[in-house]
Amino acid sequence: MKKIRVAIVGYGNIGRYALQAAEAAPDMEVAGIVRRKGAEGRPAELADLAVVKDVSELGHVDVAVLAVPTRSVERYALELLAQGINTVDSFDIHTGIVDLRRRLDAAARRGGSVAVVSAGWDPGSDSVVRTLMESLAPKGITYTNFGPGRSMGHSVAVKAIEGVRDALSVTIPLGTGIHRRMVYVELEPGADFKAVEAAIKADPYFVHDETHVSQVESVDDVNDVGHGVNLVRKGVSGQTHNQLFEYNMRINNPALTAQVLVGAARAGMKQQPGAYTMIEIPVIDFLPGDREELIRRLV
Repeated sequence: MKKIRVAIVGYGNIGRYALQAAEAAPDMEVAGIVRRKGAEGRPAELADLAVVKDVSELGHVDVAVLAVPTRSVERYALELLAQGINTVDSFDIHTGIVDLRRRLDAAARRGGSVAVVSAGWDPGSDSVVRTLMESLAPKGITYTNFGPGRSMGHSVAVKAIEGVRDALSVTIPLGTGIHRRMVYVELEPGADFKAVEAAIKADPYFVHDETHVSQVESVDDVNDVGHGVNLVRKGVSGQTHNQLFEYNMRINNPALTAQVLVGAARAGMKQQPGAYTMIEIPVIDFLPGDREELIRRLV
């Protein structure tokens, strides 16, 4: 069996877990890691892997797992798709997904490649669950309740604000899809807390939610990468009311995001050129193995 050659772009929290997931996949091999610093300061666990500054240094690559901040996804994806390399990302600004998919779709078609967009756990695998729930009760309301736990996208957004040395954004579910954001910031010397607080609350990640910002001496002392979700749909099947479905997860956030990305990297290899979200791809395509055997086991 010819293995899928995977490059991991970025080596932060998600990149580390993506490496583990790709190495554990029976149908994949890791071509290498792409970091801004290349091999400089290479972590010990990467001693036996190619660590480079650009994907072009890795030879043939089938798919790049973009373990980069959401706001950097489009730049990396456009460059790689133009080279004929598939991409998967965990872009998590829900209101921007349709526009990003449209732009990456055009680039992927030109490059003869595939982009799987927003392939995390939410958006991503939760999106698939929401889609299934709605198909079972077409009329109704679905509530997505996150947490309590660390939001990686929100935390990264805060870290990018001037004056912030480190940050943790914790999502607290209030029920019926309403959330509170608890943000803990470790500031650079001389930074103005009030200015930082105002910038956080004005950021698109936070502007629609109740947000509280606290200054702490050390983010590491309060950090926990655990997270979770509770999905609830109450609706109507045909003309029958009071159908109630519920789905729960308690997870290590970056580990699950990485696992979804690696599954999406596999699924993208089975699609025609273009950009896709996870709800557009057959769920069986995310799994390795013989198709008929998977049907025999899972159906």
